Amino acid sequence: MDSITIRTACLEDAQRLLEIYGYYVEKTAISFEYEVPTLTEFQERMKHILQNYPYLVLLQNDVILGYAYAGPFHPRAAYQWAAETTIYVAPDVRKCGLGRRLYEALEQDLKEMGILNLYACIGYPEKEDAYLTKNSAEFHAHMGYRVAGRFEKCGYKFNQWYDMIYMEKVIGVHQEIQPGLRPFSGCK
Repeated sequence: MDSITIRTACLEDAQRLLEIYGYYVEKTAISFEYEVPTLTEFQERMKHILQNYPYLVLLQNDVILGYAYAGPFHPRAAYQWAAETTIYVAPDVRKCGLGRRLYEALEQDLKEMGILNLYACIGYPEKEDAYLTKNSAEFHAHMGYRVAGRFEKCGYKFNQWYDMIYMEKVIGVHQEIQPGLRPFSGCK
């Protein structure tokens, strides 16, 4: 029986996470980055996120197969109850249900913090091609997200223009007097 574990990421995971992410940078338009970040750059990104938000890894039989994290949707104080979510799974295990498990764990951590709105920024093709399909948008729709906005031809990669959509999911109750956020509790 395969053993699946989800835990908080640590900087020692960065090399494996970078291997997963590197595929998406080099082979797809899912990430709009052109160059794979260095290990040091990637670790700095992780440190920054882990200061205030969950950053989770999913392991199957002690091998990291994916990661998901959240960060601020916008830096202004009034946006503090909104977070932007990100997920990457190893390309050979897509569509196996691991992404759902990872996102559900991330969502639970965000609910416990008091986050109410989740946003995902997704590259979106006018017409699917070898670099970008609509799979990410479809995954988010299955997770309960809805399209909240579309930006036409705002990302250029592999000599073609791609749209970007924002998808939104509300996970909490908006109150007239909204309680403040609780800090991310850290390790699982």
